[in-house]
Amino acid sequence: MFHDPVSRFRRFARAVTAEVGALDSSFLGRGRPLGAARVLNAIGHGKREVGEIRSYLGLDSGLVSRLLRGLGDEGLVATSPDRSDGRKRIATLTAAGEAEFAAYEALANERAEAALSRHADTEALLAAMDLVASAFGRDRIEFREMDPRSEVARHCLGEYYAELARRIEGGFDVKLSADPEAETMVRPRGAFLVAFSDDMPVGCVGLKGTCSDYCEVKRLWVEPAARGLGLARRFMARVEEIARDLGVPALRLDTNKALPEAIAMYRKTGWTEIERFNDDPYPDHFFEKKL
Repeated sequence: MFHDPVSRFRRFARAVTAEVGALDSSFLGRGRPLGAARVLNAIGHGKREVGEIRSYLGLDSGLVSRLLRGLGDEGLVATSPDRSDGRKRIATLTAAGEAEFAAYEALANERAEAALSRHADTEALLAAMDLVASAFGRDRIEFREMDPRSEVARHCLGEYYAELARRIEGGFDVKLSADPEAETMVRPRGAFLVAFSDDMPVGCVGLKGTCSDYCEVKRLWVEPAARGLGLARRFMARVEEIARDLGVPALRLDTNKALPEAIAMYRKTGWTEIERFNDDPYPDHFFEKKL
């Protein structure tokens, strides 16, 4: 009774509600409830089109309209028609709104730091939070094409290399690997995708333009907290779509025996094992898929 899944979930929900002040009539002491504060926060973080705000927060259009009107009456938000599409409306922060957004950011950061400081194992607590955030936000994870030289891409690749170093016998040194040049993973030769969970990167994959006969799938990585959500398969499906757009007739990839889950996925999704096609010292298995 006390440790059944439903009871544990509900205890967690109550704890989070109390910790973040979701029921406070004056969220973080700024004079308005959480809903209005979340709308202000979304606009401050770049969600400006009203439909985008509604989708991001998971709120119905009537409630978002009321919250925007309330923020407008306070002189914090202004709305106007989208110049490129008159059917849409754009919300922007006024100078007073910018100041209020900054105040919320400072208070929210202070609350987060205080909550984390009360736990003896901060990293374990954060890992649990990452797992929950990824699982609860799975339907809102989005994929973006990015420059593989960007800070976000380099972060993902660094995490990928670190995991290989932990899992491959003898470690992993990217300098010894056939590391693709950035230019081969941008259009029109290839592409580089990053998955975001509420603007936090949780995975990546590269499509390397090798030759006219095939492209290579490189650097497929999903953050541990976001595994089990089907992101790897979604990455591979996106890569196939891009390859078809580029007119590539086939894809190839290689992987190490220390990654059995990746090998199993390739075998289940129509990839065929082939002979070695490169001189990279790390891979043990080589696959191809005709498009």
